Amino acid sequence: MRKNTVYVLAVVLVLLLTLGACTKEKGVQEQAKQDAVVSVPKVGIIQTAETTSKPPITSERDFRNIIVEVAGRNIPAVVHIEVTQSQEVTNPFSSFENDPFFRRFFDVPQGSRKFKRELKGIGTGMIMNSDGYILTNNHVVGGATQLQVILSDGKQYGAKIVGTDPKTDLAVIKVSADEKLPSVTFGDSDRVEVGEWVVAIGHPRGLDQTVTQGIISAKHRKGITDPNNYQDFLQTDAAINPGNSGGPLLNLDGQVIGVNSVIASQSGGSEGLGFAIPSNMAVHIAKSLIETGKVQRGWLGVSIQDIQFPKMKALKLDTPKGAYVADVMKGGPAAKAGIKTDDVILSVDGKEVEDSSTLRNLIAGIPVGTEVKIGIVRDGKKLTIPVKVGNLDDATKIMASALRDRLGIDVRPLSEKELNKYGLDPDQGVAINWINPKGSLGMEGFEVDDVILGVNGQQIGGVDDLVNLAQTMQAGQKITLFALDHRTGRTGNIQVEVR
Repeated sequence: MRKNTVYVLAVVLVLLLTLGACTKEKGVQEQAKQDAVVSVPKVGIIQTAETTSKPPITSERDFRNIIVEVAGRNIPAVVHIEVTQSQEVTNPFSSFENDPFFRRFFDVPQGSRKFKRELKGIGTGMIMNSDGYILTNNHVVGGATQLQVILSDGKQYGAKIVGTDPKTDLAVIKVSADEKLPSVTFGDSDRVEVGEWVVAIGHPRGLDQTVTQGIISAKHRKGITDPNNYQDFLQTDAAINPGNSGGPLLNLDGQVIGVNSVIASQSGGSEGLGFAIPSNMAVHIAKSLIETGKVQRGWLGVSIQDIQFPKMKALKLDTPKGAYVADVMKGGPAAKAGIKTDDVILSVDGKEVEDSSTLRNLIAGIPVGTEVKIGIVRDGKKLTIPVKVGNLDDATKIMASALRDRLGIDVRPLSEKELNKYGLDPDQGVAINWINPKGSLGMEGFEVDDVILGVNGQQIGGVDDLVNLAQTMQAGQKITLFALDHRTGRTGNIQVEVR
C-alpha cells in the first residue's frame, strides 16, 4: 500500500515537472518572438528588422555559438575600404627657391611653389542592400579622390561617393556589381540597454574581418568630438581600433545597432572606450543621402541652453532636465507657435528632453513640415504647444543677416578645389564670399576667399556653425578668429571686435 502511494506521487511529480517545462519553453519562445519585433521606420532600400526576411538569432541558442552566428552572418556584408586622397600643398622650401645652395643639396625645383601628394587610408563599411549602397564614416571617405572596396571573399570594386554628412560623421558610397551583394540588417538602437552584449566587426590596422565583443557601457554620450555636431553616441568596451571606423556594432540578434566611429584613447589604440553612432540616426541620414545627396534637418528657431542647478529655482523646476529657451527667432516656427524666451522644453511628441543636445538631435531628425507637440514649462505651469517643424537650410539663410550686421561678411562652403589646395577636410572652415571694407573683418585686412577655420578655439565646420555663433555675439565683444590667408595659405589668430 505504501509502495503504491509513493509510486503514484512520483508519477504526479514527473507530470507536473514536464508540464512546467513545456510552459516555460513556450514562454521563452513567445518572449523571443516579441524580442525580434522592433519598431524601426521602414526606409525602402535599406534593410531593417521589419523589411528583412532574415530570422533573428534567438536567445535560446547556446551563448558559445551566438557570436559565431552573428559573425558568420555579417562578415560577408562588412567591407574593407581603401582610400586615396590627393592634396596640393605649399612647398616648404619655396622661399629658398632662388638660393643655389638649397637647389643643389635639397633638389628644390625652381619655380615650384606647390606640389601634390597622395594620402592613403583604410576604413570599414557595411553593405546596406544588395544594390551596393555602403554605409561608412565621413572621416573615412570625405575628400577621397579614389575609393576601392574589398569584400570578404576578396572581390574588389571601385566606389563612388553618394553623399556625406560631416555633422554626424556619416557617408554613403556605392559600388556596381553584376551579382546581388550580401547586406546587413538594421535594428532599433532606441531599444538597446546598458549592459547588453554587442559584437564589432571591422578592419583594425588592416586586419580584415576582425571580430570583437563587449557590452553597451552607456548611452547618449555627447561632447566626444566637435560639440557643434549631432552626437548621441552608444559607448562600448568592445575593442575598436584605427581601421574599425564605419564598421557595424551588432546586437546578439545579428542586427546593426551602431556605426563604430571614434575611440577615446591616450595610446591611440583600444582602451575600452569606443563610441558608435546609433543605428536609428544612421538609417535616417543614409536614407536622406541616398534620396537627395544631402541631409535635410528640422529646425525650431530657438537658441537653447542646458539648465544649471542655480537656475532651477528661478525657473520653478524640480530637476535640471530640459532645454532652456534663451532666445526665439522672429518669424521662426517656435515664434509662430507661441514659444517664448525663458520657456523650458521638456518633451517632443512625448519623448523626454534631457538637455539642449537631446532637443537639437530630436528636432533635426524630424521631417520638415511635420507638426509636433512640444511640452514646456512656463512660470511653473506645464503646457503643450503644437509646432510645425521648419527647415534648417531656410534658417541658415535667415540668420545669415547676423553675419552681415555683426562681422560684415557673407560666407560659403569651401569648394573641392580649395579643400585640396589647403589640405583641409570637408568639415573644416568656411570661405568669405562678400566683405564690407568698413566692417569688423574688413578693417582688419580680411579679403574675399580668405578662410575662417575657428572662433575662440571652437572649430568652424560649416556655414551654419558660424551663423549660429554670430547669433550669440554681442556688440563690442572681442573674438579671436583662426583664419587662413587665401593668397599664401598661411594660418594665424586675429582678434576682431563685434559691431
